[in-house]
Amino acid sequence: MTSLFDKLKLRPFERRLVVVIGIVLFLVAQFIFVWPHFGAVGRMDARRSTAEKTLKEYNDEIAQTDKYKKQLATLQTEGASVPPEDQSSDLLRTIQTQSAQAQVSIQTVSKPFTRTNGTFLEQSVQVTTVSTEDSLLNFLYNLGSGNSLIRVRDLTMRPDQTKTKLNATIKLVASYQKNKTPARAAAAPATPAKPGTAPAPAPAPKPSAPTLPRPPAPTSSTLNRKTP
Repeated sequence: MTSLFDKLKLRPFERRLVVVIGIVLFLVAQFIFVWPHFGAVGRMDARRSTAEKTLKEYNDEIAQTDKYKKQLATLQTEGASVPPEDQSSDLLRTIQTQSAQAQVSIQTVSKPFTRTNGTFLEQSVQVTTVSTEDSLLNFLYNLGSGNSLIRVRDLTMRPDQTKTKLNATIKLVASYQKNKTPARAAAAPATPAKPGTAPAPAPAPKPSAPTLPRPPAPTSSTLNRKTP
């Protein structure tokens, strides 16, 4: 049986060269198409493990939907009922009241800024104060206590020139229910009459009491006639 080399009539050196070239081509093909896929099974196992972990976390969160609904209902019932048009003034009034009680001197108050996060309306202001350390702590504590829903978002402090008090720049944020309290209702518009129907007659005016004629004012001639 003749081999391929015999059919091609290759000399021994040419045969060696063909074998070397074949081995090089085989190694190159292995490097390009086979070696990059080494460890693919391990990577797929890692991805599957990560996906299963993520799916478990999602299922655990979905199972707590009722719990989150109850917490949301509880949060929606907290806080005082404040009409939307009075929320800014309510925030400023609360800040002034608490600062007076805590003996905190307010230097400046910025204009309230309103933003919404879907469920709540947030009213934020920036105030600068001068006070002692204890007064400032009492002021911030009183703002966050109770159902005021006021919290501190940013706080910067530095000593004043006398080194006995603190100058503070505070950004305060108050959360109000978005649809909890409707705005003050305007006057109800008149209901238009249905087409084809006559308008309702206007109510008849009430009869007024008869007016008695007033006696004429006395004149000077009348007074002279009556005087003896």
